[in-house]
Amino acid sequence: MSVLNNAQQNAVAELLRVSPLADELGRRFGAAGHELHLVGGSVRDALLGRLGDDLDFCTDARPEQTLEVVKGWADAIWETGREFGTIGIQKNGLRIEITTFRAEAYDGVTRNPVVSYGSSLLDDLSRRDFTINAMAVSLPGHEFTDPFGGVADLASRIIRTPAAPQISFGDDPLRMLRAARFAAKLRFTVDPSVVAAMRDMAADLDRITAERIRDEFTKLMCGADPIAGLRLLVDTGLADRFLPEISGLKLEIDEHAQHKDVYEHTLIVVTNAMRLEGDSGPDFVLRMAALMHDVGKPATKAVGRDGRVSFHHHEVVGARLTKQRMKALKYPKDLISDVVGLVALHLRFYGYGRGEWTDSAVRRYVTDAGPLLSRLHKLTRSDVTTRNRRKAGQLAADYDALEERIDRIAAEEDLARVRPDLDGNAIMELLGVPPGPIVGQAWRYLKELRLDRGPLDRDEAEAELYKWAREQGHIA
Repeated sequence: MSVLNNAQQNAVAELLRVSPLADELGRRFGAAGHELHLVGGSVRDALLGRLGDDLDFCTDARPEQTLEVVKGWADAIWETGREFGTIGIQKNGLRIEITTFRAEAYDGVTRNPVVSYGSSLLDDLSRRDFTINAMAVSLPGHEFTDPFGGVADLASRIIRTPAAPQISFGDDPLRMLRAARFAAKLRFTVDPSVVAAMRDMAADLDRITAERIRDEFTKLMCGADPIAGLRLLVDTGLADRFLPEISGLKLEIDEHAQHKDVYEHTLIVVTNAMRLEGDSGPDFVLRMAALMHDVGKPATKAVGRDGRVSFHHHEVVGARLTKQRMKALKYPKDLISDVVGLVALHLRFYGYGRGEWTDSAVRRYVTDAGPLLSRLHKLTRSDVTTRNRRKAGQLAADYDALEERIDRIAAEEDLARVRPDLDGNAIMELLGVPPGPIVGQAWRYLKELRLDRGPLDRDEAEAELYKWAREQGHIA
């Protein structure tokens, strides 16, 4: 019991950091005849010594009663979650959510939770997803409540459900995906009984909206160990419900026969990409592109007469599949565009080491990547997973050389903003044409010329424009 007692003491000590404000709020609720408890992830994070500035509380007060308690005290109030029993406030830089005790369940048909208010703290804790999120600290008295052994599970780094997992997942099937997310976030092990229920009930995830699945999956991908979460999704069949392309990679041997399947290669690429993220934190676009970069391989697999496997144009097919899948998950258009762009470009570098690239090819590489260039560098380097040290070293040296060449050309030209040497106004003036399709065609021709030959002086650009216009029959 000493470990558990110490853990509880650590949680209360961490709570003391925000205690004056939390206790003040607790006294306000008490004076109004209501309970207030710090709960869920806030208690879990306090036990782990990482309590942040977002605090979750639960209370027996109804939302309208909560509003009465916090009005005049909170710096700001928002009611966007009121229909779910939640009132949000801000106070002294802390973001606080206060939720009425509730019992939340699905009717087995609809995709959204049915919310009804509960009557006690124990009822509220019993409906929560996992034992590590089913603990509470009462305010202002700091009484610790842990009816389902959450502290012990936290110490053992185990993810279990308060009730039988079949009941918990039946109430909200998204909790199956959340189990994988917490495995990725906390580097915890999911209890075997929970894994078995995830496998048996995977099809129930179909009851959940794409948006809720998307949000959980994004959090999983941005966790400390997304590989553990991804393996759990694939092994339980959950991935088949919303991201079947990943499971499908297990059927394919990579073209170099260096990995038992493309799936294992893909997980290594994701890990490699994470190492290149730097100090800026998780980069979902880069991680998602690494995960999806080879999903076009199953559809493009071919075996030559020599028995070698190839996947010609798998980047094109993969980009299309990635766009379809991310659209189905309701990701924003700009984010889809970035991930799809990286998947489409991830093979462009190969061949550079054979000396085939001209300065024109380098310009096009930079121009096509645009603002994604730094991520493309990281993805391309991450894709080198061969166990042949000589080959890996050569590919790394080749990419070093490409980056140096990009820097050299960039110093001589404005590669970040490749534009034709004549703008639209100059084209209209020189050709004597009004705004319209001809101007756009001329502009694109001059841009291609700029990519091929680099900057042209004014006389060269005008001569090329006139030559093109005569060939197209726009001038005599």
